[in-house]
Amino acid sequence: MTAPAPTARSYPAERLRAFSQRVFEHFDVPEADAALAAEVLARSDLRGIDSHGVARLRTYHDMLDHGRINPRPQVRILRESASTATVDGDNGLGLVVGPRANRIALDKAAEAGSGWVSVCNTNHYGIAGYYVLEALERGMIGWSMTNTTALVAPLWGAERVLGTNPISIGFPAAEEPDIVIDMATCAAAYGKIEIAKRHGEPVPDGWAIDSHGVETRAPDAMIEGGALLPLGSRREQGGHKGTCLAVMVDVLSCVLSGANWGPFAPPFALRQEIPSRSVGRGIGHFFGALRIDAFIDEDEFRQQIDEYVRTLRATAPAPGTEGPLVPGDPEREAEAIRSRTGIPLVEPVVEDLRAIARATGVAFD
Repeated sequence: MTAPAPTARSYPAERLRAFSQRVFEHFDVPEADAALAAEVLARSDLRGIDSHGVARLRTYHDMLDHGRINPRPQVRILRESASTATVDGDNGLGLVVGPRANRIALDKAAEAGSGWVSVCNTNHYGIAGYYVLEALERGMIGWSMTNTTALVAPLWGAERVLGTNPISIGFPAAEEPDIVIDMATCAAAYGKIEIAKRHGEPVPDGWAIDSHGVETRAPDAMIEGGALLPLGSRREQGGHKGTCLAVMVDVLSCVLSGANWGPFAPPFALRQEIPSRSVGRGIGHFFGALRIDAFIDEDEFRQQIDEYVRTLRATAPAPGTEGPLVPGDPEREAEAIRSRTGIPLVEPVVEDLRAIARATGVAFD
């Protein structure tokens, strides 16, 4: 029998942001960096991506507490051209290294028309969409991707070889909402497995396999030695495409920068197994930015994006639905609601935050 889902209580986003910042500062993260890291987490919660917001703070806390992340990294450019750079994150918080590297890509695009930055020696950087939103605020097309700890089996594989390897890209509109694509390259993000476990619920078919390579709906069976399935899940449903996208992210984020790819990516949680060997430094990110007027008149581009959005919205709805979603709609709706009502946190997450408060002396309740 499925256990009853934990009830959720809402907390003001600013309160959670301030708590996260003080926790990072407790571990000697400089104030400006701590504020930036907390902002990335808060943006995730506001946009309804609960798996990557304050619920992740316990993992950052543990990694900092055990000296597995450098709180004061010296982020540096290893090599560069007018439009490209390779960045070493000095094993810093990905929530700090990522935004810094993304700014380099944006600044290069402002000068050269495009900017491309591959990053090594870094850690989990939050939601991929955060970096695209930064590009959109500067009127540019933005790209963002990262590899992660190996949690995904390739098509027809029965063990963890690939990361969830998310990809995000955003296109600015004029009057309509911007198009914001933000997705993992597996059937579901690992955080959704964790959420199902917290709620005592099974996961949908096609999300995961157990330690024997057999499909499962039990979150614990995936967590304890199983694996996520690639986007598409099975060959006849396009599972090969999810595998290909994950490999692309690995190459651009890791092989190109000198980071660890595939099964050699270091773990993001203390409970996860450390790979038997390393083929690079840390995990990797990849950022891109395109200045629209380097390709076409910017007003014309934005008007065409408006028309694209309107065309999608005017599409006849499938039976039983409200019609097609424009990429970014669910996150925009969540942000509008949560900005008013707060961030809903289930009790297991609240208990984690209270445990962090006890360990650090940073007040939560």
